[in-house]
Amino acid sequence: MSADEILVGYDGSTDATLALNWALDEAQRSGRPVRLTYVFEWLTVAGWIGPGVAPGIWPDETARRQVEELVRKAAADAAAERPDVTVHGDVLDGPPALLLQERSADAGLLVLGSRGHGGFGGLLAGSTAVSVTAHAHCPVVVVRDGQADATGPVVVGVDGSESSQAALGFAVERAAQREVPLRVVRVFDPPGERWRPSDHDERATTDEERAAVEEMLSRWRQTFPDVVVEVDVRPGNPAATLVEASRDAQLVVVGSRGRGGLRGMLLGSVSQQLIQHAHCPVAVARER
Repeated sequence: MSADEILVGYDGSTDATLALNWALDEAQRSGRPVRLTYVFEWLTVAGWIGPGVAPGIWPDETARRQVEELVRKAAADAAAERPDVTVHGDVLDGPPALLLQERSADAGLLVLGSRGHGGFGGLLAGSTAVSVTAHAHCPVVVVRDGQADATGPVVVGVDGSESSQAALGFAVERAAQREVPLRVVRVFDPPGERWRPSDHDERATTDEERAAVEEMLSRWRQTFPDVVVEVDVRPGNPAATLVEASRDAQLVVVGSRGRGGLRGMLLGSVSQQLIQHAHCPVAVARER
């Protein structure tokens, strides 16, 4: 695996196919290779071995061959549809979340469906997507089964933290690749009525926050002068605002943790809310 490779968690499900198609589009724009990885978890229960394969009894080598054929065909079909994209396929044995986390250390980007086999339409994101996104060593994109606007902007949430700096860089690069606008959203918590000073000026606070965002943007404006940037600064709830902004976006990007997040801890609340409720693919940028 090369450091710029796009790793796709693939199990033959509808959501995994959406993730694969998103990864192929990304690869076509960036020139990166794609690697489909099916993690085969043997179960000691008769009647079900792994997603996308016929029932059997552990350890059923026929089931393993079915998985290998599933991955081989998916990789071959993808390569035939996108002849300018290099596509590989792997089958690994073990716990899916753990192995995908380990493999992410050698990847440039990891792409997952929000749910695999066994997920039900309309439910929250699956445990594998949440766990891998929390612990991966590279940026992760979770592709949800929604109607993302292919012409919409790339939306990024920032709060001045190191994590949001990484998110901003990831987002502006994708906006430049796609030749679409970048919408930079900064949502701050206004002081509650009880703690609000008598001379509190919300407009002045908004102006200060906007100035901080513009400072973050300065080098990216110079690097990508053709990207149209919209800055949206407002008081409110960050997660709810970004979920709403995702309705008209083709991608929403956040950092793994915001201000106050502790290094090594799980995802921040905003990232988790977006993975569960966004209306378009969600990218969680991580610092290596």
